[in-house]
Amino acid sequence: MADGPVVILTGASRGMGAEIARRLAQAGARLTLVARSADSLKEIAEEVRRLGGEGLPFSADIAGQTGCNEAIRETIDRFGRIDALINNAGLLGPIAPVADANPDAWRYNIEVNLLGPFFLTHAALPHLRAAQGRIINISSGAAVKSVRGWSAYCTAKAGLTHFTRILAEEEPDVVSVAVRPGVVDTQMQEMIREEGPGAMSEDKVDYFQTLKSDNKLEPPHIPARSVAWLALHAPREMSGEFVEYDDSKIAVPAVAVFGDTLESFDR
Repeated sequence: MADGPVVILTGASRGMGAEIARRLAQAGARLTLVARSADSLKEIAEEVRRLGGEGLPFSADIAGQTGCNEAIRETIDRFGRIDALINNAGLLGPIAPVADANPDAWRYNIEVNLLGPFFLTHAALPHLRAAQGRIINISSGAAVKSVRGWSAYCTAKAGLTHFTRILAEEEPDVVSVAVRPGVVDTQMQEMIREEGPGAMSEDKVDYFQTLKSDNKLEPPHIPARSVAWLALHAPREMSGEFVEYDDSKIAVPAVAVFGDTLESFDR
C-alpha cells in the first residue's frame, strides 16, 4: 500500500464514484476521496482499506476553488505525490427549459461540472507532470447531443470534453482522457424519471423510463472498472480522446486487471 498509486477521486461517496474507489482499492491505490458527504466518505474509506487500498476522506464542495486547492494540499501532505485525478463529480439539474431555469442553479451546475475540474486540474498539474500522470474527466453523451431541459448539463459536459482536448495539447507529460460512461443506474437517472416529465421531450422521458423498466441501465461497477483502468493505465496515445467506457481497447484490459464480477468486494 505504501507504494500504491495516488489518485484523487471526486464524487466518491456514492454511485459510480464509490465503485471506482473499490476498483482502485483492488490495485492497492492510495485515494483522496472527495465529496460533500463526510459520513459517506468515511464508510467508503473504510471499505477501501478492507479491499487493500488506503483512503483519505476529504469533505468539500468542488464548486469552490478553496476546497479544490485544499484537496490537492491534503493529498500531497498525506501521500507525497499525485498519479491521477478523476473528475467524476457531476450534477444534472436544473432540468428545465432555458427560459424557466433558475439562474443560480444553472450557474452551480457549471461550477460543479466544469469549474471544479478546472480548479482541481490547475492545482494538481505540477504534481501530475512530475509523475507523468493522468487526468480522467467523466463526460457524457450529452456533451455532443442536445437534450431539451438539460441546457446547463449539456453545456458543461461539452466544455469538459473540449477542456480535455486542450489539456492534451498543452500538457504533453500528462495523459488526459474524457470518458462517456453510458447510461448508468444512479440517482441521476432517478432525477430524470422524477423531474423530466414536462421539461424534457416525451420521447426522451419514455426512453429513460423504459431503460429502467426493461433493466437496461448499466450497473455502476461496469463503467467504473473502465475508468479505474484508465486512471492507472491509459496510454499516452489516447490523450485528448473522448472514449466510450465499453470500447474494447478499454473494457477488455480493464476486465483483465480487475475481473468481471464484484465477488472479491465481499459486500
